[in-house]
Amino acid sequence: MGEWTWRAFKIVQSLVERLPRPWAYALAVAAAKIAWWFSPLARPRLEYNLKVACPELENDPAALRKLSWLNFRNHAKAYADLMQLPSAHVESMRRLLKIKGLEHLEEARALGKGVLAVSCHMGSYEVVSAIWSATLAPVSFFAEELEPRALYEWYRDTRARLGISVLTLDHGGIRRVLEALREQEMVITAIDRDITGTGHVMPFFGKPTPIPLGPAAIALRLGTPLFPVCVYRLPDDTYMAEGAPLVYAKSTGDTRADQVRATEELLRNIERFIQQHPEQWHVPHRIWAGSP
Repeated sequence: MGEWTWRAFKIVQSLVERLPRPWAYALAVAAAKIAWWFSPLARPRLEYNLKVACPELENDPAALRKLSWLNFRNHAKAYADLMQLPSAHVESMRRLLKIKGLEHLEEARALGKGVLAVSCHMGSYEVVSAIWSATLAPVSFFAEELEPRALYEWYRDTRARLGISVLTLDHGGIRRVLEALREQEMVITAIDRDITGTGHVMPFFGKPTPIPLGPAAIALRLGTPLFPVCVYRLPDDTYMAEGAPLVYAKSTGDTRADQVRATEELLRNIERFIQQHPEQWHVPHRIWAGSP
């Protein structure tokens, strides 16, 4: 099954890479429609998560239906962006990016301890990372290892061509994060899913769920500021990278409490990002107990 998944992906990717951007989006949206109608778990799990993030949807099935479709549609366009990256040129992409809250990023860089950007699963973050890597500082981000291996290597090599380093969620990856931050680079990660199963249970949209404490732990160790940020698509298919005021992890002598405190502050920013753009927060995974 893994080998067939890779072959199918590569066939589609090779086609999308050669299409004009509007045509690539049209093909992606058509595929999204099929997935939205026939996915046995992705859509129910996404809609469950959206109802937790936006409680007003609980009694409005029509609005939930519309929102979940827009969510699939936006995510499909992000996949099209990813598939076109092997032949993309950063110069041509630069004009597509708008930034809100740039002053917070500049504040973080001025400290000389690197930047640890903390986000959620939203938007075409590869495009933004490529532009930042070319214009601001080298960029690395955590990524789970995909199966089959050939697919993961394609992701890694595509990002590397654009100046983005991919770090795995293991001890070797964390060691490289520390090195990157000491070299004043930017590292991007997300904390809205506990991929490794080692998170600390805390409220996320008011419901307890495991949340990774890794970014806060690194910030405490190195003094690196935490930069809450999200990326979302605008109606004209340009991109907005929006940053919030920095979060500083301060030591009081109780390491776990300090990590939790900083992470809770990050989560409040991420909750705000998601509630402002729920049509772009694509997490068709089981986050909370009770999900399909």
